[in-house]
Amino acid sequence: MIMDIHEIRKYLPHRYPFLLVDRVIDMEPGKSILAQKNVTINEPFFNGHFPNHPVMPGVLIIEALAQAAAILSFRTMEIYPDPNSVYYFVGIDNARFKKPVSAGDVLRLSVTINRQIRGVWKYTAQAIVENQIVAEAELMCTIRAI
Repeated sequence: MIMDIHEIRKYLPHRYPFLLVDRVIDMEPGKSILAQKNVTINEPFFNGHFPNHPVMPGVLIIEALAQAAAILSFRTMEIYPDPNSVYYFVGIDNARFKKPVSAGDVLRLSVTINRQIRGVWKYTAQAIVENQIVAEAELMCTIRAI
């Protein structure tokens, strides 16, 4: 299942500069998603991280993975997010950063559902550039009313 930015915006409340998923390449609801973030030199974080050697902050790579996970969860539940709720992180375990991500990279966001218990979703997530894992983590998220 391919999803363009217009469909992605129906599932994520994030907007520029914090919307970090550009396209869904493949998805099997209830199982996994493969999404994409095109990293460009125009990203606002590159001005300060680092001006002489621009590198995408690891925390934003993890956030991009979480956004992909949110899309997968909403598609799995067959619902759109409610404007009166937020999809929150509740845990990040075993995060590892293996290689810097730079302008011009295409970041592939691979997320698999491990389980869902009492509204808490657990995922295995990997960020990949040119077939190399650049970051990985186990993520936990939940939906909460605001």
